[in-house]
Amino acid sequence: MSGIRVLVAGASIAGPALAHWLRRRGAEVTVVERAPELRPGGQAVDARGITKEVIRRMGLDTAVRAACTQTIGAHTVDAEGNVLESYRADDDGGDGFIAEIEILRGDLSKVLYEDTRDGVEYIFGDRIAELTQDPDGVDVTFVGGDQRRFDLVIGADGLHSALRAMVFGPHEQFVRHLGYMLSFYSVPNEFGLDKWLIEYQESGRSAGLRPIQDATRAMAMFSFPSTDLDFDYRDIDAQKRLLRERMDGFGWLTPGILAYLDDTPDFYLDQVAQVVMDRWSSGRVGLLGDAAYSSSPMSGQGTGLALVGAYVLAGELAAAGWDPEIGFARYQERMLAFVEANQEIARLNARSRDVAGPDAEPIVDFQSEWFAELIETAINGVELPDYAGVPDSGAPAEAGVDGG
Repeated sequence: MSGIRVLVAGASIAGPALAHWLRRRGAEVTVVERAPELRPGGQAVDARGITKEVIRRMGLDTAVRAACTQTIGAHTVDAEGNVLESYRADDDGGDGFIAEIEILRGDLSKVLYEDTRDGVEYIFGDRIAELTQDPDGVDVTFVGGDQRRFDLVIGADGLHSALRAMVFGPHEQFVRHLGYMLSFYSVPNEFGLDKWLIEYQESGRSAGLRPIQDATRAMAMFSFPSTDLDFDYRDIDAQKRLLRERMDGFGWLTPGILAYLDDTPDFYLDQVAQVVMDRWSSGRVGLLGDAAYSSSPMSGQGTGLALVGAYVLAGELAAAGWDPEIGFARYQERMLAFVEANQEIARLNARSRDVAGPDAEPIVDFQSEWFAELIETAINGVELPDYAGVPDSGAPAEAGVDGG
Protein backbone atom coordinates (compact mmCIF):
# COMPACT_ATOMS: atom_id res chain seq x y z
CA MET A 1 0.00 0.00 0.00
CA SER A 2 1.11 3.55 -0.65
CA GLY A 3 -0.18 4.67 2.72
CA ILE A 4 -2.07 7.48 0.98
CA ARG A 5 -5.41 8.06 2.71
CA VAL A 6 -8.20 9.41 0.50
CA LEU A 7 -11.68 10.50 1.56
CA VAL A 8 -14.36 10.43 -1.15
CA ALA A 9 -17.67 12.21 -0.56
CA GLY A 10 -20.60 10.54 -2.34
CA ALA A 11 -21.55 6.90 -2.98
CA SER A 12 -23.64 7.08 -6.15
CA ILE A 13 -21.57 6.34 -9.26
CA ALA A 14 -18.51 8.61 -9.41
CA GLY A 15 -17.49 7.93 -5.79
CA PRO A 16 -17.46 4.11 -5.85
CA ALA A 17 -15.87 4.15 -9.33
CA LEU A 18 -13.06 6.35 -8.02
CA ALA A 19 -12.76 4.11 -4.96
CA HIS A 20 -12.23 1.12 -7.29
CA TRP A 21 -9.29 2.78 -9.06
CA LEU A 22 -7.75 4.42 -6.00
CA ARG A 23 -7.72 1.07 -4.23
CA ARG A 24 -6.07 -0.60 -7.23
CA ARG A 25 -3.45 2.17 -7.30
CA GLY A 26 -2.58 1.45 -3.66
CA ALA A 27 -4.53 4.06 -1.68
CA GLU A 28 -6.56 3.50 1.48
CA VAL A 29 -10.05 4.77 0.64
CA THR A 30 -12.97 5.94 2.76
CA VAL A 31 -16.29 6.84 1.12
CA VAL A 32 -18.79 8.92 3.12
CA GLU A 33 -22.43 9.13 1.99
CA ARG A 34 -25.06 11.30 3.66
CA ALA A 35 -27.92 8.93 2.75
CA PRO A 36 -28.47 6.01 5.15
CA GLU A 37 -28.09 3.49 2.31
CA LEU A 38 -27.66 3.24 -1.45
CA ARG A 39 -30.49 4.97 -3.34
CA PRO A 40 -32.45 2.67 -5.70
CA GLY A 41 -33.93 3.40 -9.12
CA GLY A 42 -33.40 6.75 -10.77
CA GLN A 43 -32.92 7.59 -14.40
CA ALA A 44 -31.45 5.18 -16.92
CA VAL A 45 -27.81 6.00 -17.58
CA ASP A 46 -25.72 4.99 -20.58
CA ALA A 47 -22.20 3.82 -21.38
CA ARG A 48 -20.89 4.72 -24.83
CA GLY A 49 -17.53 4.70 -26.60
CA ILE A 50 -14.52 4.79 -24.30
CA THR A 51 -16.73 4.45 -21.21
CA LYS A 52 -17.28 0.82 -22.23
CA GLU A 53 -13.49 0.37 -22.29
CA VAL A 54 -13.22 1.79 -18.75
CA ILE A 55 -15.88 -0.68 -17.56
CA ARG A 56 -13.91 -3.48 -19.24
CA ARG A 57 -10.70 -2.39 -17.51
CA MET A 58 -12.58 -2.40 -14.20
CA GLY A 59 -13.45 -6.05 -14.79
CA LEU A 60 -17.14 -5.20 -14.52
CA ASP A 61 -18.38 -5.68 -18.08
CA THR A 62 -20.26 -8.89 -17.26
CA ALA A 63 -21.82 -7.50 -14.08
CA VAL A 64 -22.90 -4.23 -15.71
CA ARG A 65 -24.42 -5.91 -18.75
CA ALA A 66 -26.31 -8.35 -16.50
CA ALA A 67 -27.94 -5.38 -14.74
CA CYS A 68 -28.92 -3.51 -17.92
CA THR A 69 -32.52 -2.49 -18.65
CA GLN A 70 -32.60 -4.67 -21.81
CA THR A 71 -34.18 -1.81 -23.78
CA ILE A 72 -34.37 -2.67 -27.49
CA GLY A 73 -35.04 0.86 -28.69
CA ALA A 74 -37.21 3.96 -28.45
CA HIS A 75 -40.36 5.22 -30.13
CA THR A 76 -41.50 8.81 -30.22
CA VAL A 77 -45.30 8.86 -30.46
CA ASP A 78 -48.19 11.27 -30.97
CA ALA A 79 -50.99 11.89 -28.47
CA GLU A 80 -52.84 8.78 -29.71
CA GLY A 81 -49.75 6.59 -29.33
CA ASN A 82 -48.98 6.31 -33.06
CA VAL A 83 -45.24 5.86 -33.69
CA LEU A 84 -43.55 8.85 -35.32
CA GLU A 85 -39.87 7.82 -35.16
CA SER A 86 -37.94 4.79 -33.93
CA TYR A 87 -34.36 4.33 -32.71
CA ARG A 88 -32.74 0.96 -32.01
CA ALA A 89 -30.15 0.14 -29.35
CA ASP A 90 -27.83 -1.32 -32.00
CA ASP A 91 -27.80 1.92 -34.04
CA ASP A 92 -24.39 3.60 -34.39
CA GLY A 93 -22.55 0.58 -33.03
CA GLY A 94 -24.52 0.66 -29.79
CA ASP A 95 -23.57 4.28 -29.10
CA GLY A 96 -26.71 5.97 -30.42
CA PHE A 97 -29.76 7.62 -28.87
CA ILE A 98 -30.50 4.40 -26.96
CA ALA A 99 -27.16 2.96 -25.88
CA GLU A 100 -26.26 -0.71 -26.00
CA ILE A 101 -25.33 -0.46 -22.28
CA GLU A 102 -28.22 1.23 -20.48
CA ILE A 103 -28.69 0.71 -16.74
CA LEU A 104 -30.66 2.38 -13.97
CA ARG A 105 -28.48 4.73 -11.93
CA GLY A 106 -29.29 2.82 -8.74
CA ASP A 107 -28.42 -0.54 -10.32
CA LEU A 108 -25.03 0.72 -11.53
CA SER A 109 -24.38 2.21 -8.11
CA LYS A 110 -25.07 -1.19 -6.56
CA VAL A 111 -22.67 -2.97 -8.95
CA LEU A 112 -19.90 -0.48 -8.11
CA TYR A 113 -20.56 -0.69 -4.37
CA GLU A 114 -20.54 -4.49 -4.33
CA ASP A 115 -17.29 -4.46 -6.30
CA THR A 116 -15.55 -2.17 -3.78
CA ARG A 117 -17.13 -2.72 -0.36
CA ASP A 118 -14.64 -5.39 0.81
CA GLY A 119 -11.59 -3.21 0.19
CA VAL A 120 -13.03 0.24 0.87
CA GLU A 121 -14.43 1.77 4.06
CA TYR A 122 -18.00 3.01 3.51
CA ILE A 123 -19.68 5.33 6.02
CA PHE A 124 -23.41 5.82 5.40
CA GLY A 125 -25.62 8.35 7.14
CA ASP A 126 -22.83 10.88 7.72
CA ARG A 127 -21.17 13.75 5.89
CA ILE A 128 -18.36 16.28 6.13
CA ALA A 129 -19.17 19.10 8.57
CA GLU A 130 -15.96 21.04 8.05
CA LEU A 131 -12.43 20.63 6.77
CA THR A 132 -9.18 22.51 6.95
CA GLN A 133 -6.15 21.76 4.83
CA ASP A 134 -2.45 22.47 5.14
CA PRO A 135 0.45 21.58 2.82
CA ASP A 136 0.61 18.03 4.18
CA GLY A 137 -3.02 16.93 4.59
CA VAL A 138 -6.67 17.65 5.28
CA ASP A 139 -8.33 17.57 8.70
CA VAL A 140 -11.98 16.55 8.42
CA THR A 141 -14.74 16.77 11.00
CA PHE A 142 -17.83 14.69 10.28
CA VAL A 143 -21.37 15.65 11.31
CA GLY A 144 -21.42 12.50 13.47
CA GLY A 145 -18.53 13.93 15.50
CA ASP A 146 -15.61 11.87 14.18
CA GLN A 147 -12.40 13.78 13.37
CA ARG A 148 -9.84 12.32 10.96
CA ARG A 149 -6.93 13.34 8.78
CA PHE A 150 -6.55 12.43 5.10
CA ASP A 151 -3.98 13.10 2.42
CA LEU A 152 -6.61 13.95 -0.21
CA VAL A 153 -10.36 14.64 -0.24
CA ILE A 154 -12.46 14.20 -3.40
CA GLY A 155 -16.00 15.48 -3.83
CA ALA A 156 -18.10 13.08 -5.89
CA ASP A 157 -21.34 14.29 -4.33
CA GLY A 158 -23.21 15.45 -7.40
CA LEU A 159 -24.76 18.58 -8.84
CA HIS A 160 -25.61 19.96 -5.38
CA SER A 161 -22.15 19.13 -4.00
CA ALA A 162 -21.83 20.24 -0.38
CA LEU A 163 -18.05 19.83 -0.57
CA ARG A 164 -17.86 22.14 -3.60
CA ALA A 165 -19.85 24.80 -1.74
CA MET A 166 -17.63 24.38 1.33
CA VAL A 167 -14.29 24.69 -0.50
CA PHE A 168 -14.90 26.50 -3.79
CA GLY A 169 -17.88 28.81 -3.21
CA PRO A 170 -21.69 28.99 -3.40
CA HIS A 171 -23.67 26.92 -5.92
CA GLU A 172 -24.80 29.99 -7.89
CA GLN A 173 -21.19 30.63 -8.82
CA PHE A 174 -20.91 27.38 -10.82
CA VAL A 175 -24.38 26.00 -11.63
CA ARG A 176 -25.85 26.90 -15.04
CA HIS A 177 -29.53 26.03 -15.55
CA LEU A 178 -30.62 24.88 -19.02
CA GLY A 179 -34.25 25.90 -18.55
CA TYR A 180 -35.83 22.50 -17.87
CA MET A 181 -36.68 20.12 -15.06
CA LEU A 182 -36.68 16.33 -15.21
CA SER A 183 -38.55 13.82 -13.08
CA PHE A 184 -38.29 10.02 -12.83
CA TYR A 185 -40.14 7.42 -10.78
CA SER A 186 -41.18 3.79 -11.16
CA VAL A 187 -44.78 2.74 -11.79
CA PRO A 188 -46.62 -0.56 -12.34
CA ASN A 189 -46.29 -1.60 -15.97
CA GLU A 190 -49.97 -1.37 -16.82
CA PHE A 191 -49.25 0.42 -20.09
CA GLY A 192 -48.24 -2.52 -22.29
CA LEU A 193 -44.56 -1.58 -22.30
CA ASP A 194 -42.42 -4.30 -23.89
CA LYS A 195 -38.66 -3.52 -24.06
CA TRP A 196 -39.28 -0.27 -25.98
CA LEU A 197 -39.02 3.22 -24.51
CA ILE A 198 -41.98 5.42 -25.51
CA GLU A 199 -41.95 9.24 -25.38
CA TYR A 200 -44.49 11.92 -26.24
CA GLN A 201 -43.37 15.54 -26.69
CA GLU A 202 -45.39 18.69 -27.22
CA SER A 203 -44.71 22.40 -26.71
CA GLY A 204 -41.52 21.93 -24.72
CA ARG A 205 -42.96 19.31 -22.37
CA SER A 206 -42.49 15.54 -22.58
CA ALA A 207 -43.77 12.39 -20.90
CA GLY A 208 -42.37 8.91 -21.35
CA LEU A 209 -42.12 5.36 -20.10
CA ARG A 210 -39.02 3.19 -20.26
CA PRO A 211 -38.62 -0.53 -19.57
CA ILE A 212 -36.60 -1.79 -16.62
CA GLN A 213 -35.41 -5.29 -15.75
CA ASP A 214 -38.53 -5.98 -13.68
CA ALA A 215 -41.07 -6.27 -16.50
CA THR A 216 -43.96 -5.73 -14.05
CA ARG A 217 -42.68 -2.17 -13.52
CA ALA A 218 -41.70 0.73 -15.76
CA MET A 219 -39.83 4.01 -15.25
CA ALA A 220 -41.89 7.16 -15.80
CA MET A 221 -40.09 10.22 -17.20
CA PHE A 222 -41.24 13.83 -17.43
CA SER A 223 -39.62 17.07 -18.53
CA PHE A 224 -40.98 20.59 -18.58
CA PRO A 225 -39.66 24.13 -19.07
CA SER A 226 -38.55 25.91 -15.93
CA THR A 227 -36.43 29.03 -15.81
CA ASP A 228 -34.89 30.15 -12.52
CA LEU A 229 -37.36 28.11 -10.49
CA ASP A 230 -36.56 28.21 -6.79
CA PHE A 231 -37.32 24.87 -5.14
CA ASP A 232 -36.07 22.72 -2.29
CA TYR A 233 -34.48 19.63 -3.81
CA ARG A 234 -35.04 17.75 -0.54
CA ASP A 235 -38.79 18.56 -0.16
CA ILE A 236 -40.34 15.60 -2.00
CA ASP A 237 -43.97 16.57 -1.36
CA ALA A 238 -43.43 20.05 -2.81
CA GLN A 239 -41.70 18.53 -5.83
CA LYS A 240 -44.64 16.20 -6.50
CA ARG A 241 -47.06 19.14 -6.34
CA LEU A 242 -44.85 21.03 -8.78
CA LEU A 243 -44.78 18.09 -11.22
CA ARG A 244 -48.58 17.78 -11.13
CA GLU A 245 -49.01 21.51 -11.76
CA ARG A 246 -46.56 21.64 -14.66
CA MET A 247 -47.91 18.51 -16.38
CA ASP A 248 -51.59 19.40 -15.87
CA GLY A 249 -53.57 19.01 -19.08
CA PHE A 250 -50.78 17.17 -20.89
CA GLY A 251 -52.10 14.46 -23.20
CA TRP A 252 -51.20 10.87 -24.07
CA LEU A 253 -50.93 8.53 -21.03
CA THR A 254 -49.91 11.30 -18.65
CA PRO A 255 -52.93 11.26 -16.28
CA GLY A 256 -52.56 7.49 -15.77
CA ILE A 257 -48.84 7.78 -15.08
CA LEU A 258 -49.33 10.65 -12.63
CA ALA A 259 -51.94 8.58 -10.76
CA TYR A 260 -49.06 6.53 -9.28
CA LEU A 261 -47.09 9.56 -8.10
CA ASP A 262 -47.97 9.28 -4.40
CA ASP A 263 -47.16 5.58 -4.15
CA THR A 264 -43.79 5.42 -5.86
CA PRO A 265 -40.76 4.46 -3.71
CA ASP A 266 -38.12 6.22 -5.81
CA PHE A 267 -39.31 9.69 -6.87
CA TYR A 268 -36.70 12.06 -8.29
CA LEU A 269 -37.01 15.60 -9.64
CA ASP A 270 -34.29 18.14 -10.32
CA GLN A 271 -33.28 20.99 -12.54
CA VAL A 272 -31.44 20.29 -15.77
CA ALA A 273 -28.21 22.05 -14.97
CA GLN A 274 -24.51 22.07 -15.66
CA VAL A 275 -21.53 22.83 -13.46
CA VAL A 276 -18.90 25.04 -15.07
CA MET A 277 -15.67 25.70 -13.17
CA ASP A 278 -12.25 27.06 -14.11
CA ARG A 279 -10.54 24.67 -11.69
CA TRP A 280 -11.70 21.30 -10.34
CA SER A 281 -9.24 21.33 -7.45
CA SER A 282 -8.00 23.49 -4.62
CA GLY A 283 -4.89 22.29 -2.82
CA ARG A 284 -5.55 18.75 -1.62
CA VAL A 285 -9.28 18.84 -2.43
CA GLY A 286 -10.57 17.81 -5.86
CA LEU A 287 -13.92 17.28 -7.55
CA LEU A 288 -15.17 14.50 -9.82
CA GLY A 289 -18.24 13.90 -11.99
CA ASP A 290 -21.31 16.11 -11.62
CA ALA A 291 -19.74 17.96 -8.69
CA ALA A 292 -17.03 19.29 -11.02
CA TYR A 293 -18.52 19.25 -14.51
CA SER A 294 -22.15 18.15 -14.64
CA SER A 295 -23.21 17.98 -18.27
CA SER A 296 -26.88 17.36 -17.28
CA PRO A 297 -29.05 14.40 -18.37
CA MET A 298 -29.57 16.23 -21.69
CA SER A 299 -26.09 15.02 -22.71
CA GLY A 300 -26.74 11.34 -22.05
CA GLN A 301 -23.13 11.19 -20.92
CA GLY A 302 -23.05 12.11 -17.24
CA THR A 303 -22.16 8.55 -16.26
CA GLY A 304 -19.48 8.39 -18.94
CA LEU A 305 -17.88 11.55 -17.58
CA ALA A 306 -17.96 10.09 -14.06
CA LEU A 307 -16.49 6.69 -14.97
CA VAL A 308 -13.83 8.02 -17.34
CA GLY A 309 -13.02 10.83 -14.91
CA ALA A 310 -12.55 8.35 -12.06
CA TYR A 311 -10.11 6.29 -14.13
CA VAL A 312 -8.10 9.35 -15.20
CA LEU A 313 -8.10 11.04 -11.79
CA ALA A 314 -6.83 7.98 -9.91
CA GLY A 315 -4.28 7.25 -12.64
CA GLU A 316 -2.90 10.78 -12.79
CA LEU A 317 -2.66 11.11 -9.01
CA ALA A 318 -0.78 7.83 -8.74
CA ALA A 319 1.45 8.68 -11.74
CA ALA A 320 2.32 11.98 -10.04
CA GLY A 321 3.40 10.15 -6.88
CA TRP A 322 0.24 11.44 -5.19
CA ASP A 323 1.34 15.06 -5.62
CA PRO A 324 -2.06 16.80 -5.74
CA GLU A 325 -0.94 19.86 -7.67
CA ILE A 326 0.50 17.78 -10.53
CA GLY A 327 -2.11 15.00 -10.45
CA PHE A 328 -5.16 17.28 -10.36
CA ALA A 329 -3.75 19.52 -13.12
CA ARG A 330 -3.05 16.59 -15.47
CA TYR A 331 -6.51 15.12 -14.76
CA GLN A 332 -8.23 18.37 -15.75
CA GLU A 333 -6.01 18.80 -18.80
CA ARG A 334 -6.85 15.30 -20.08
CA MET A 335 -10.59 15.59 -19.42
CA LEU A 336 -11.37 19.16 -20.49
CA ALA A 337 -12.17 18.70 -24.21
CA PHE A 338 -14.27 15.61 -23.41
CA VAL A 339 -16.22 17.53 -20.76
CA GLU A 340 -16.76 20.60 -22.93
CA ALA A 341 -18.06 18.54 -25.88
CA ASN A 342 -20.63 16.82 -23.68
CA GLN A 343 -21.75 20.08 -22.11
CA GLU A 344 -22.19 21.61 -25.56
CA ILE A 345 -24.32 18.67 -26.73
CA ALA A 346 -26.56 19.06 -23.69
CA ARG A 347 -27.01 22.78 -24.37
CA LEU A 348 -27.92 22.04 -28.00
CA ASN A 349 -30.39 19.32 -26.97
CA ALA A 350 -32.05 21.65 -24.48
CA ARG A 351 -32.29 24.36 -27.13
CA SER A 352 -33.88 21.94 -29.60
CA ARG A 353 -36.76 21.41 -27.15
CA ASP A 354 -37.50 25.12 -26.80
CA VAL A 355 -40.83 26.30 -28.18
CA ALA A 356 -40.27 28.37 -31.30
CA GLY A 357 -40.79 32.11 -30.88
CA PRO A 358 -39.62 35.42 -32.31
CA ASP A 359 -36.52 35.41 -30.11
CA ALA A 360 -35.71 31.72 -30.54
CA GLU A 361 -32.20 30.75 -31.61
CA PRO A 362 -31.77 28.93 -34.95
CA ILE A 363 -32.75 25.25 -34.96
CA VAL A 364 -29.75 22.95 -34.50
CA ASP A 365 -28.78 20.90 -37.57
CA PHE A 366 -28.15 17.51 -35.99
CA GLN A 367 -27.24 16.03 -39.39
CA SER A 368 -24.31 18.37 -40.04
CA GLU A 369 -20.68 17.28 -40.22
CA TRP A 370 -19.64 19.54 -37.33
CA PHE A 371 -22.26 17.96 -35.08
CA ALA A 372 -21.01 14.48 -36.01
CA GLU A 373 -17.50 15.58 -35.02
CA LEU A 374 -18.83 16.99 -31.74
CA ILE A 375 -20.55 13.66 -31.00
CA GLU A 376 -17.32 11.77 -31.68
CA THR A 377 -15.42 14.00 -29.24
CA ALA A 378 -18.19 13.58 -26.66
CA ILE A 379 -18.06 9.79 -26.91
CA ASN A 380 -14.37 9.07 -27.50
CA GLY A 381 -12.62 12.39 -27.01
CA VAL A 382 -10.15 11.54 -24.28
CA GLU A 383 -7.08 9.32 -24.32
CA LEU A 384 -7.08 6.49 -21.80
CA PRO A 385 -3.44 5.96 -20.75
CA ASP A 386 -2.62 2.46 -19.54
CA TYR A 387 -0.63 3.94 -16.62
CA ALA A 388 1.82 1.08 -17.08
CA GLY A 389 4.34 2.46 -14.58
CA VAL A 390 1.73 2.86 -11.84
CA PRO A 391 0.86 0.21 -9.23
CA ASP A 392 -2.21 -1.86 -10.10
CA SER A 393 -3.44 -4.57 -7.76
CA GLY A 394 -5.44 -5.98 -10.70
CA ALA A 395 -9.13 -6.22 -11.41
CA PRO A 396 -11.22 -8.50 -9.21
CA ALA A 397 -12.63 -9.62 -12.56
CA GLU A 398 -14.91 -12.58 -12.79
CA ALA A 399 -14.28 -12.76 -16.53
CA GLY A 400 -10.50 -12.73 -16.65
CA VAL A 401 -10.29 -9.17 -17.92
CA ASP A 402 -6.88 -7.60 -18.13
CA GLY A 403 -6.41 -5.09 -15.33
CA GLY A 404 -5.04 -2.57 -17.84
